[in-house]
This record gives sequence, structure tokens and C-alpha cells, in this order.
Amino acid sequence: MTTTNRRLASVLFVCVVLGPFAGPAAYADDGPGPAGTSSPAPVIDPTSPGLMLPDGATLAPAKVLDIKQIVEEDGGQQRRQDTNVDVTFALQAEVLFPKNSAKLSPDATSRIAAIAAEINKMGSGRVRVFGFTDNLGTYEHGLKLSKERAVAVQQVLARALDPGTSFDIRGYSEDYPIADNRTEEGRKKNRRVEISFPRTTSG
Repeated sequence: MTTTNRRLASVLFVCVVLGPFAGPAAYADDGPGPAGTSSPAPVIDPTSPGLMLPDGATLAPAKVLDIKQIVEEDGGQQRRQDTNVDVTFALQAEVLFPKNSAKLSPDATSRIAAIAAEINKMGSGRVRVFGFTDNLGTYEHGLKLSKERAVAVQQVLARALDPGTSFDIRGYSEDYPIADNRTEEGRKKNRRVEISFPRTTSG
């Protein structure tokens, strides 16, 4: 794939969340499933004169946010998100399945095989495969279809990965949309299968 087909969507840098006053802190939503950083929060000296806190003010708890890099390929058909903790691939349903089906298309196997190679390269022993749909049709139908699609992708992955690899397979129906379901362009992005795995077996 040429570099012209790749588009850097966004890069978020490490931030330390500090509040000048004590109180609840708002953190970014990590999305479906367990996620978060493995890095400890930095130790901050609340008496440091460099902080220039007003009299009586205290610091809110500090938290390190992950570095996050997102790259879209093939016009958004495939999306890769990297953090210092894990890697997530999102494949649009149209490149994997016929409409309203959980039967993989011929092109799907090569795409999934490439992701399996990346998982093997990282040495990851745990893989999450999550299916998602748009908001058309009933929620129950979406749950069934999204789970069946996740299972279909997992079965291909399992043939290429170490037999000891553990899988978490879920179908979320229309939950956790990443785009606006009021447009076909948005619904197309929401119909997807996500494959995520830690960067190392210790991650």
C-alpha cells in the first residue's frame, strides 16, 4: 500500500491532568471494553513555588493520558489506532462482509491475515474482537449480527495465531458509534469490526 493512501487523522500527545483546585477531574472516554494507561501518574510536589498556586488552593489528582495516533487507510475502510498500551484496528463491515451478512468476503481474509501478523509481531497473547452496527433495524438484530461478525473474524485470526491466544468476543449492536448515524457516511463508519491487542504480553 502506498503512502499516498495513508492519512494521519490525528495525534494526541501525553498530557498531565492537573487542576489548580481540588475537585472532580474529567477524563477522556476510553471507549468500549477495559482500557487505560499502564503508566503511573507523575509525583507532583504541591509545595513547589513553580506551581504558583493561590493561597489555600490544592492540586487535583494527576493522571497521564496515553499518546494516541490514528491512521486511516483506503479512504477510511481500515483504521489503526496506536497508544503506548495497545493497538486497535477498525475494519468497515463493507470490506469484510456482504450487506446484512456475517459471511466473510474473499478480500477479508487477506486483511485479517495482515492484522494477525501484526499481533504475532507484538507477541500479544490476548485479543479482543468487537462487532458494531449502525442504528438501522432493531437493536436485537444488531446484537446478533455484530456478534456473528466478530466471531467470523476471530475464527480467521485463531488459525494464524498461537493456539494459546485468548479471545474476548463481543457484539455491541449500535452502541458506541464513532460517527453520526443520521447520514449514510456516518453509518458506514459505525458498521465495523474492531480488533485490539496489547503491545506486549505484559501489557
